[in-house]
Amino acid sequence: MGKAILAASMIAFTTFAQTPAPDKSLTFEVASIKPAQPPKPDGQGRIFMRGPSGGPGTKDPGRIDYPFTTLKNILMAAYNMKNYQISGPSWLDTERFDITATMPPDTTKEQFQIMLQNLLTERFQMSVHREKKELAMYSLVVTKAGKLKESPGTTTTAPESDGLLPPPPPGPPKIGPDGFPVMPAAITNRPGIFMMMMPGRARLTATAQTMQDLANRLSGQLDRPVIDNTGLTAKYDFILTYAPDANERLGRGGPGAGGLMVAVVPGPELGANPGPGPSGNDNVFVPDGEAPQPLLGALQSQLGLKLEPKKGAVDIVVIDRIEKTPSEN
Repeated sequence: MGKAILAASMIAFTTFAQTPAPDKSLTFEVASIKPAQPPKPDGQGRIFMRGPSGGPGTKDPGRIDYPFTTLKNILMAAYNMKNYQISGPSWLDTERFDITATMPPDTTKEQFQIMLQNLLTERFQMSVHREKKELAMYSLVVTKAGKLKESPGTTTTAPESDGLLPPPPPGPPKIGPDGFPVMPAAITNRPGIFMMMMPGRARLTATAQTMQDLANRLSGQLDRPVIDNTGLTAKYDFILTYAPDANERLGRGGPGAGGLMVAVVPGPELGANPGPGPSGNDNVFVPDGEAPQPLLGALQSQLGLKLEPKKGAVDIVVIDRIEKTPSEN
């Protein structure tokens, strides 16, 4: 009797299913995959990371350009999954590639995803299967109403899928009293979420974003599902400053994951009052005063939002086999 209950529980906890083979006739016209070189800082020590561009639903539907991307990001786009829904070798998060490809401009999103699956199967000798597994997750709820400011709807029109940032202004960046570079309005007024990271501190600047947009971003940052249960339906402008986790990385979320592009500012000397920062870098300006809170505390104190832990069943894609080096173009 006990064994039967245990077996039933295991079946309810995790179910396995063979992933249907994608239509092999759906392939890119031309595709190139090359190992990527790390982006170089500009003369002021700043690194501006250009995001993915092109594909179905963008102004360049017949071409994709994914610079300095990980295979985890491509897998997320190919299977319409989040980071935590892809299970495979650790190097999926570390090896970087420049990927470009062309396709008919009328390619649908579903066809495009199958093309990506076929590309990975062919070039990396990949095989996968699907599982359903119970995972830890968060519920995003409101704890204090009125802390979020509705967007006035006067933002600069710029599709998030463009993946391009305006060039930074010449000369050293102006540093605000909080230790973050003051970014031009052409960047911060674009609809989307703009992210900056400095030693010991990170900032999300959101323009015309919904709570679902924020939940999607937090899912990437926290590497677990975040369900929007706020009941808020408007679009909002907000700034969230917090102390990032030691393992937090830039650019999580994959192509088309909903965040506007990322600016990294590791900087050499960025201000008139340089001093040792939380990371031990003696050449990074860090203002005096209270250090930022961790992400969960910052959400509650700055935005009146809370992440409540829970569990739930989630579909995942398991990589059974994948080569680290792609076959030649």
